[in-house]
Amino acid sequence: MRALLSVYDKAGIVELARGLHSLGWELVSSGGTARALADAGLPVTSVEEVTGSPEMLGHRVVTLHPKIHGGILADRDLPEHRADLARHGIDPIDLVVVNLYPFSSDPSIELIDIGGPAMVRAAAKNHAHVGVIVDPADYPVVLQELHRDGSLSVATRRRLAAVAFERTSAYDAAIVEWLVGAAGDAGSGAAMQRAAVGGSTSVPAGADAPAAADPAAPDAAGPVDDLLPPRIDLALERVGDELRYGENPHQRAARYRLVGTRSWWDDVEQHSGLALSYLNLYDADAAWAMVHDLARWSGRPTAVIVKHANPCGVALADDLATAYQRAYECDERSAFGGIVALSQPVDPATAERMVAAAQADVVIAPGYGDGVVDALRARRKNTRVLQAPPPDLERRHLRQIGGGFLVQDAHRFDAGRDQWRVVTTATPTEEQWRDAELAWRICGHVKSNAIVLVRGEQAVGIGAGQQNRVEAGKIAADKAAGRAAGGACASDAFYPFPDGVEAAADAGVAVVMQPGGSVRDDAVVAAADERGLAMVFTGERHFLH
Repeated sequence: MRALLSVYDKAGIVELARGLHSLGWELVSSGGTARALADAGLPVTSVEEVTGSPEMLGHRVVTLHPKIHGGILADRDLPEHRADLARHGIDPIDLVVVNLYPFSSDPSIELIDIGGPAMVRAAAKNHAHVGVIVDPADYPVVLQELHRDGSLSVATRRRLAAVAFERTSAYDAAIVEWLVGAAGDAGSGAAMQRAAVGGSTSVPAGADAPAAADPAAPDAAGPVDDLLPPRIDLALERVGDELRYGENPHQRAARYRLVGTRSWWDDVEQHSGLALSYLNLYDADAAWAMVHDLARWSGRPTAVIVKHANPCGVALADDLATAYQRAYECDERSAFGGIVALSQPVDPATAERMVAAAQADVVIAPGYGDGVVDALRARRKNTRVLQAPPPDLERRHLRQIGGGFLVQDAHRFDAGRDQWRVVTTATPTEEQWRDAELAWRICGHVKSNAIVLVRGEQAVGIGAGQQNRVEAGKIAADKAAGRAAGGACASDAFYPFPDGVEAAADAGVAVVMQPGGSVRDDAVVAAADERGLAMVFTGERHFLH
């Protein structure tokens, strides 16, 4: 039996080769892998000895040879294939062990692996006769089966082939993304890396890798839309065990990520609490993105409480404990079982406020002070206490529909205060501007139709997910219960009729933020003037579904 080993990531390769050698397998290898096996005292035949041809073109051509690919692709059940092998002096290869250049670590022409994927695909195609390993995690599994049974089963070879094709598919998708980005927006590199298969970030001495890397991007033949290209390839891998359950206990669920990448969720540390469920992750993701957006925008300690993917409490303050307390006071009833996201490490004062408030399903923060986790664990044993790095900034937003996906730009705020227009006689004071800007920022994170009331840098009423804007405003005003007096109201889309503005005035606000653009803008502005309100047109809608 004969194995061909040519790997970039050499973790575990010597142990695999030693196990194969002990079973009587012949080892064939190239470059750094051959040197690693020889240094370990293992007998190894170089690819050059097999092919009779040296490496050439700066390592671009090593294994691309009939004596390699003929040995991999031969169908041993066909007499004509066996005859071809004999005629050309080709020995069959029974196992191919390859992992690829880490293209996503530093995308460039020279990190596009050619020989590796060719061998992987050849072995996977011929899995009826050849085993293929692309993941070091499969080394002990394969060795165990070979020791036990003397060969790999049909089921094992088929599984390994499927993994191999998944790997090369994701690898090619990463290259496509990079090429499209190089012809369009250079900033697409981050998106490409999230779709790529990768490894470490440098090429160590002796690696089976190119002699040099060319960072230059290929010439563009013409403009290419890198955000909405003709084709988007997604290859996903499951991360960890199944989640506690899906949206409901009878539904199964798991978290997946793009193959070969990491997300901020991979670096989350759970300090205490129950296992995470689908909705815990979904809501915590929304809360974490929102608290980072607001803290980055404001530069202030920020607290956000999310329930069913919508904020039910938001506040800025000079310290985290106050920010949390004011966020909680926005809607104490809805805060029960919610997700608490905090922009700074949790100190004892904040933890004390939290254990005195309603039970939270999840607390997520960048860190925890001495004794804080123990205090939360003792008083809120079921609460999942998460420590997390900053969230990823995505360029594309994908949503599944029947038989496909909708794709768009990720949500962002484009129009700033310098582009807004005061359209009423009254003009906001500087204090009212601060509340108005915060209300508008919060509104962009609330499911439509959305109305947000803010007073003193604290959300005091949030109306979310209603089919009409007036009802959303009534819900926000009811929750505010008079606390919005002198503050700001934000609407995620234009007011089609004056009634929504009248409801905001009845809640006591001094300024109203809205995109504008209705055919009845004049009537809406007139209603604001009649009630003495300042109104600002932002020129930018922020629907969120």
